[in-house]
Amino acid sequence: MLSYILRRLLWTLPTLLAISVVVFIIINLPPGDFVTSLISYRRQQGLQVGEEEIARYRAAYGLDQPLIVQYGYWISNMVFRGDLGVSFEYTRPVTTLIAERLPATALLAGAALLFTWALAFPIGVYAAVRQYSIGDHLATGLGFLGLATPNFLLALVLMYLGFRWFGYVPAGLCSPEFCDSAWNLGKLIDLLKHLWLPVVVIGTAGMAGLIRILRANLLDELRKPYVVAARARGVPERRLVVRYPLRVAMNPFISTVGWVLPGLFAGDIVVGQILGLPTIGPLLLNALRQQDMYLAGSLIMVISLLTVIGTLISDLLLAWADPRVRLGVTGGAS
Repeated sequence: MLSYILRRLLWTLPTLLAISVVVFIIINLPPGDFVTSLISYRRQQGLQVGEEEIARYRAAYGLDQPLIVQYGYWISNMVFRGDLGVSFEYTRPVTTLIAERLPATALLAGAALLFTWALAFPIGVYAAVRQYSIGDHLATGLGFLGLATPNFLLALVLMYLGFRWFGYVPAGLCSPEFCDSAWNLGKLIDLLKHLWLPVVVIGTAGMAGLIRILRANLLDELRKPYVVAARARGVPERRLVVRYPLRVAMNPFISTVGWVLPGLFAGDIVVGQILGLPTIGPLLLNALRQQDMYLAGSLIMVISLLTVIGTLISDLLLAWADPRVRLGVTGGAS
């Protein structure tokens, strides 16, 4: 196991380096750059911008240098100084922009994850142990409906229903009168009034997928010979299900740790944009639109690092929980 962990850690550095090159190239693939967007916006406002001023802008942002020089400056500052750069559009450090939006992002993603697990686990288990019952058919229909419905469409429908039933549009995470106020009971209640919508929207698709996976895995385990033999020996059904089959079928829940960390950081970008959430997802989308190179690239690199770390943690937890995975890892390491 130790050898396996060391190999994974050694592969992390070249993986992230390759990701950084691909990210930098993709961000710079569209024609123009941030200065091009800035000049276009100023001209739409009726302002005249000459070539000398354009050259000054490019020099100020470092965009007059070759791409390889820009990449070297960006990656060297990130690796050796921990400096993610300064946003072109906001003219503020990227770390500051991330720190401002990280609490709301983590709160939303954590609440959505708990919502997903709290519903998917009991529904998936019930659908498996009561196969072809009315509850199983309802769970199957819910799973297909959740997988087939786009998150943005569900968000729009729930926003309409929230306005129709409760008289307000639950967009954002706070009402205007509470956004800048100190924390109190009223602000907490207002947060809960707004939090339910993005939690339901983001959690629905993940919940539907986990229900289907948990049901299929548990049904597969319940048909295996060791379960049949244990049932023939008179082992109580509840103890039989919980002791071994359910433990093995829980692998999909453990595997979700791999995307929990990047999810906590980025959240759902499309849903965040529609609902006006103060999370990192809309910030990343706007940075990509404006070709804000350092902001977009740094955000994607942080998400990539969290994905690699989350995947490693997920694999280790799977090896700890499932003897089959642990034996496979040990065999590979030897």
